[in-house]
Amino acid sequence: MNVPNRHRPLSYRLLSHILAASLLCFGASAIAQNYPTKPIKLVAPFAPGGITDVMARAVASRLTVELGQTVVVENRAGASGVIGSAMVARAEPDGYTLLMGNISTLGINPAVIKELGYDPVKSFTPVSLVAVQPLIVAVSTNTPANSMAELVALAKAKPGGLFYGTSGSSYQLVTEAFSEALGIKMTHVPFKGSSPAIEAMMSNQINVIFDPFSTIYAQVKAGRVRGLAMTTKNRSDIAPDLPTVSETVLPGFEASSWQGVVAPAGTPPEIINKLNLAIVKILGTKEVKEQFAKQGVDPSPTTPKEFGDYIASEQARWIRVAKQAGIQPE
Repeated sequence: MNVPNRHRPLSYRLLSHILAASLLCFGASAIAQNYPTKPIKLVAPFAPGGITDVMARAVASRLTVELGQTVVVENRAGASGVIGSAMVARAEPDGYTLLMGNISTLGINPAVIKELGYDPVKSFTPVSLVAVQPLIVAVSTNTPANSMAELVALAKAKPGGLFYGTSGSSYQLVTEAFSEALGIKMTHVPFKGSSPAIEAMMSNQINVIFDPFSTIYAQVKAGRVRGLAMTTKNRSDIAPDLPTVSETVLPGFEASSWQGVVAPAGTPPEIINKLNLAIVKILGTKEVKEQFAKQGVDPSPTTPKEFGDYIASEQARWIRVAKQAGIQPE
């Protein structure tokens, strides 16, 4: 006879729950073990050609070989990376939709955007940090500063008289953190991308820029703008003549542009670990190290937990900087 569930003995119901849970775990484990069985989409939430897109394509091409399934990069640009990031946050947590996040989407956006549509910590499961690259502090050729000390002195002598350009909110907050620590004030001029910001500097429309090594170093090397310093702890092997901000005017100052892979929250740990192992292996190859080095980028593999802790610390840091600079989320 069929006994209604509410009248069955406790031990029977408990056994049923245990059996159901075991079957679910077994099913999830089997799926993870066979993963991947179809193409994977790696979303780059910015336009093609930028450093996040470049990093996504470098990882995707090698993950295709490592995992035995095609990994396709899909550009979903817009709203400082919010559109693509929110799309991945809403995707099925099955390992077939991933995000190449960066300092903006996972660290800074919560400090400057009121309605994100995702939470950098709660909406994603971290896989691994991928790359870290320095920013270069550069000035226009008609700005009378040949060193960081001279730039700071000029800014102090002309409060608000120097104009700094940015290609995004992340670089604005880095510049504001620098200014706040030194007690100087510069006027912000926003641009839609690094190219127009650098062009404005080359035509002497702005004075200062903090921009990624990969986008501005060619202009520094050609003498079209004047490079003053790097924002990383140590000097770069590619540009050893450029000192660091830390060794010149602000000991301990460090800020980097970075990229890393995350999956939708709830993605099975077995899949996350499989992706992590593959990415760590890729980033350790001589080929990738050489490719990244040409752009001033350091391969920076981590465990999922390490990357999760890094995302949380970056978010907290930039929210604090935004508040200190009086920047309100919009």
